[in-house]
Amino acid sequence: MTTARGDQPQHDAGIDPLVCLREPTDPACDVFLTGTVFLDIIFTGLDSAPVRGTESWARGMGSSPGGVANMATALARLGLRTSLAAAFGDDHYGEYCWDALEQGEGIDLSLSRTVPGWHSPVTVSMAYEGERTMVSHGHEAPPVDAVGALPAYPPHARAAVASLAPGRDEEWVARAARGGAKVFADVGWDDTGRWDLAALGDLEHCEAFLPNAAEAMRYTRTDCPRAAARALADKVRYAVVTLGAEGAYAVDGATGETAEVPAIQVSALDPTGAGDVFVAGFVTGTLADWPLADRLAFAGLTAALSVQEFGGSLSAPTWDEIAAWWQQAQGHAMQDPQALRARYAFLERLLPAPARPWPLRRAVPTIGFRAVHP
Repeated sequence: MTTARGDQPQHDAGIDPLVCLREPTDPACDVFLTGTVFLDIIFTGLDSAPVRGTESWARGMGSSPGGVANMATALARLGLRTSLAAAFGDDHYGEYCWDALEQGEGIDLSLSRTVPGWHSPVTVSMAYEGERTMVSHGHEAPPVDAVGALPAYPPHARAAVASLAPGRDEEWVARAARGGAKVFADVGWDDTGRWDLAALGDLEHCEAFLPNAAEAMRYTRTDCPRAAARALADKVRYAVVTLGAEGAYAVDGATGETAEVPAIQVSALDPTGAGDVFVAGFVTGTLADWPLADRLAFAGLTAALSVQEFGGSLSAPTWDEIAAWWQQAQGHAMQDPQALRARYAFLERLLPAPARPWPLRRAVPTIGFRAVHP
């Protein structure tokens, strides 16, 4: 037996990036996604990796919904009407994650279900030296037909986000594309070592593909991430390759246009979920029909802001935080004000006047405290 819950409140993101494009006949959902929700427990402030046989103390710790919740939260905080289909455990972890997403973020969970007797998957993430190490635990998720989380046909939406895996084709991806949704996809590490692009069958249904540089080069058999992006642009409309500290590079396969944007220098606290936030930023810019370079810059900015905070989902920036950063960054000694104004001038027509100075107080990412939202 599975159970659903009531209607969720509408989350006020402060800005609707699609307000000028909306029509009465548009779908109620901007972005649909499905996947596994984890409870993330994050330790930060470790000087080095834990050593066997010793006890390590972290200077910081937080908890938040993780897994697909990272992407869903990032999309919702950028003002997109987000629908998530997922299974939730009937333990305290599952209840916390559901409430945090539905009540805290305004994410539509009408297609999600609580499954009695199934405990929530958990990931412990340890951040140190600019990287992270994760340990996860969880039992196999209930079958989709048993959970009832994913409908026979996904809801009518402007876009969908999918995570591709070699040899695994998901019918909902093709159905979403046939229904008019633009499908944005990322991909994980290929543990088989084959890196066969043909094994990513759902790629043919995608509008955009956003791998990192290592993944892109392996799949295209190239030794340069920019060459890899150009090769991938033969498969999808937008090929976007993230370059780590160098930023990101994108190619429009339809027009041949390219864009490259350097990364913003920030003091990283926790990189958990930064890739998901990057994808959410690119989805937002694409649905809003911004120029390719603006989409890429916005995606990089949102990802950079996210790594300065705890956790994956709760680190995703809001429009208020982006506005506060923009005001602060233009006079910051670590940034080149002229270069910033040239690259991020498009933000001026979007951002609200910052109500509070940077840095802003964030939600408390710990079970047991009530979150404080801007």
